[in-house]
Amino acid sequence: MRLIQNMSTISECPTSECPSGRVIKIAVIGGSGVGKTALVVRFLTRRFIGDYERNSGTLYSREVQVDGEQVAIQVQDTPGVQITGHGFNCSDQVSRSIQWADAVVLVYSITDCKSFEIISQLHQQVRRSHPDNRVPVILVANKADLLHVKQVEQQHGLKLANMLDCTFYEVSASENYNDVYNAFHVLCKELSKQQQPPTNTEKRKSSLIPRPKSPNMQDLKRRFKQALSAKVRTVTSV
Repeated sequence: MRLIQNMSTISECPTSECPSGRVIKIAVIGGSGVGKTALVVRFLTRRFIGDYERNSGTLYSREVQVDGEQVAIQVQDTPGVQITGHGFNCSDQVSRSIQWADAVVLVYSITDCKSFEIISQLHQQVRRSHPDNRVPVILVANKADLLHVKQVEQQHGLKLANMLDCTFYEVSASENYNDVYNAFHVLCKELSKQQQPPTNTEKRKSSLIPRPKSPNMQDLKRRFKQALSAKVRTVTSV
């Protein structure tokens, strides 16, 4: 894994380092303290580190195999959205990250109901930034191991995901690498399929557009037949 920078602006990772030249860009969005950094680092390195610098806004990059192809993945770990009494304050960096991303991971903590309550508004902001609806979104409930302080039940997360038309995962970044990996990997596969260039067969099909017959040629043939018919009638009458 390569840490590109602690960012106030977003820069691109060089695609020349990846054999396929393809980059998948994912933004991880959610309230402060929900475990966004832990999820990103767990996915990219398999490791869990209990203490992170909060709101660092770091961009990570790593090459991974997606459906047998080497792909460069950039994951933007955004600063935590600050929750207020009437919703949230979204920083310019979070807004830029949403606009930059090919896909968005919305994260809340099962131990923090306020982080869950702002998810719908965050989803609306994603859709406003991408009105064509081509940017996949998944919903991740983190800290599933902390059942003794749980505030958000799994069925509530599932219900919200159905309302938002996105896939739902409840995971524990601290205890289960496989669940975290699966959530991100499925998202990467979906993006990879969207970005696949058309095959040679598809290109040939699209280029082989049948040329319509010229109306002038058809008209000439019709007139020629009429002229022949008239000549035959004339000879017969004589």
